[in-house]
Amino acid sequence: MPPRLQVDRLTRRFDGAPVVDDVSFQVEPGQVACLLGPSGCGKSTTLRIIAGVDMQDSGRILVDGQLICDTDFRIPPERRAIGLMFQDFALFPHLPVRDNVAFGLPGGFKANRDRVGDLLERVQMTRHVDSYPHQLSGGEQQRVALARALAPRPRILLMDEPFSGLDERLRDGIRDETLALLKDEGTAVLLVTHEPQEAMRMADQILLMRRGRIVQQGAPYNLYNAPVDRQAAGFFSDINVLTGRVQGALTDTPFGRFLTPGIPEGAEVDIVIRPQHLRIDFDRAGQGPAPTAENGTAALARVTRARYLGRDSLVEFATDAGAITLNATVPGVFLPPPGTPMWLMLRRDRVFVFPRG
Repeated sequence: MPPRLQVDRLTRRFDGAPVVDDVSFQVEPGQVACLLGPSGCGKSTTLRIIAGVDMQDSGRILVDGQLICDTDFRIPPERRAIGLMFQDFALFPHLPVRDNVAFGLPGGFKANRDRVGDLLERVQMTRHVDSYPHQLSGGEQQRVALARALAPRPRILLMDEPFSGLDERLRDGIRDETLALLKDEGTAVLLVTHEPQEAMRMADQILLMRRGRIVQQGAPYNLYNAPVDRQAAGFFSDINVLTGRVQGALTDTPFGRFLTPGIPEGAEVDIVIRPQHLRIDFDRAGQGPAPTAENGTAALARVTRARYLGRDSLVEFATDAGAITLNATVPGVFLPPPGTPMWLMLRRDRVFVFPRG
């Protein structure tokens, strides 16, 4: 069975510079895939090409195994069975909710009363059926826009930063409601966002983009726990970085030696660990914990600042020589005063080693 959406070697150039560069991926029916990356990396351009409002310079797009677009053949946007949902919702201000949802359906609201009513019930907007967009909150407008996008039963739904305009306190709940409805409909979804947490929360598959190319794709768990490079690791969370040089497939650090197989002799490497995986132990008259296979060698550092962030505390450290600064997050309240000596260790199973550059 072919994938619902297949993008094959898509390229788009502006003024000779590639904005989308040899992009390929697939989305299955009922799957939520997320194009994730910083602003300007080519996410929205990729979405526009799939929707049919922009044209690629090379590559092709297939839906259910059928070609909808290459450089010679192009099905018009309105005939692609692809729905669109934008950041600003794009509701028609002169139409009530019922007619906004029914817009584009043959016969309008009168001929599709049951479908419109069902969708409004599922997005909890039945009591607003006669309201106009200006009478709705941002979250309510988002629900109406989702119902309208799903009303024609599109095979694919494209969503461009659909939650970025919502209040942060509402966002998680509305995202969860949206995801549940999309799963019920069995629609293949391609979501564009620059927020890693949104991608982790919603996506079955993340496509991490950088400078027009997909640098890594897979399940959220895999991208978070096996990043392809330092930039990928840092995109999903704060990181600590140590630098070193390979000697005999090993790199020496104040925290012991790290294996660096496959990296050329003498090459510089980045040793990366997230703040939550830094282990902390108290100083005992200048004595620290013994080295272990799990945590390596402990290094003495001093607290430079500690802040309580709500769920956890962020503690900043500097080694005695001052050459290395590291951040650690600790659950709950942990606020040692500046200057407090503590021993730090790096969980070896949570360390990433990448060639530098």
